[in-house]
Amino acid sequence: MSAAGAGRSAVLELTCDLIARPSVTPDDLGCQALIAGRLTRAGFACEHLRFGEVDNLWAVHGDGDGPTLVLLGHTDVVPSGPVDSWRSDPFLPEIRDGVLYGRGAADMKGSVAAFVIALEQFAARHPHHRGRVALLLTSDEEGDAIDGVRRVADSFRARGERIDWCITGEPSSTARLGDLLRVGRRGTLSATLKVIGVQGHVAYPEKARNPIHQAMPALSELAAKRWDEGYETFPPTSLQISNIHAGTGANNVIPGELQVLFNLRFNPSWNAERLERECEAVLQAHGLEYELRWFRGGEPFYTPEGPLRAAARAVLTQFAGAAPLESTGGGTSDARFIAPLGAQCIEIGPVNASIHKVDENVAVTDLEALPGLYLALIERLLIV
Repeated sequence: MSAAGAGRSAVLELTCDLIARPSVTPDDLGCQALIAGRLTRAGFACEHLRFGEVDNLWAVHGDGDGPTLVLLGHTDVVPSGPVDSWRSDPFLPEIRDGVLYGRGAADMKGSVAAFVIALEQFAARHPHHRGRVALLLTSDEEGDAIDGVRRVADSFRARGERIDWCITGEPSSTARLGDLLRVGRRGTLSATLKVIGVQGHVAYPEKARNPIHQAMPALSELAAKRWDEGYETFPPTSLQISNIHAGTGANNVIPGELQVLFNLRFNPSWNAERLERECEAVLQAHGLEYELRWFRGGEPFYTPEGPLRAAARAVLTQFAGAAPLESTGGGTSDARFIAPLGAQCIEIGPVNASIHKVDENVAVTDLEALPGLYLALIERLLIV
């Protein structure tokens, strides 16, 4: 049935309103304006930070006397793909058998809506709380992440904005809400490599230089390299080659160049600069003529034991009925830009089984539990 109708909870109502806006990266399509209007009425000071085509919202409640707790999220979504592949329109939220379907339901308009409801309730209950509680949203998380939280963090750094704790609403749970607490993320480093050869006829290899043959030993060494043995709860650093392309399409032409894409996911044993030097040393040792472009997606971060992690563990144990698995797995998130500001960062959100898939969904019972979960976390950290 359609998600429209009377009797919906506040978080379900807001989630549906957000899903109905097809805010594919970098478009926000009014999601942040809707949220800012609500939070302004709740007593928050809202600042719109637009960089390029990207909308960012910074909404703050409280003063500077005490810690600053930030709830971090994004209003953009990935494309739906062919609408015909979905059982219902991806941007017309629909509930079937107690499950809400729509693009962004789990990643992460449900969490954003829950943030808003929790913040409204917190401000009403505790108008004179210590410290500050804030919401930071971007419309550039699913894309290149250049003018989103990365750019906001640069702005915050320049103006001396302090963040002590950050809770990201990424869908972190695996089987049931609250069964996993993300306490860190690996860094990501991408490379575009061009190996330069000399094009020629396959019958006259002595007159050519085959970049595929030249690159294979170096690429094999990089792919097989044991970078480290892991760090704390982080897995070992991994290099994966994601694309190789060369040639004209003819089977009798030695190509003049080889294009290779690869990515490293790395733990705090490394930083991007050191990994770049290590990779280039391998390429140089094999005598390759090459061009190499790097893109630093973000450094790793890790939140050790402390007030934020302890509070999250206690709240999730209460909500899930068992202590959560504390993990640094998965890809990465916008928290990688907040951690370098000196913040401790964790991630808590709904079940991630359907994210980026056809028929993305979230259980209505989980969605309706989220505001209470976030509210309990905020109160545990700011109400003493």
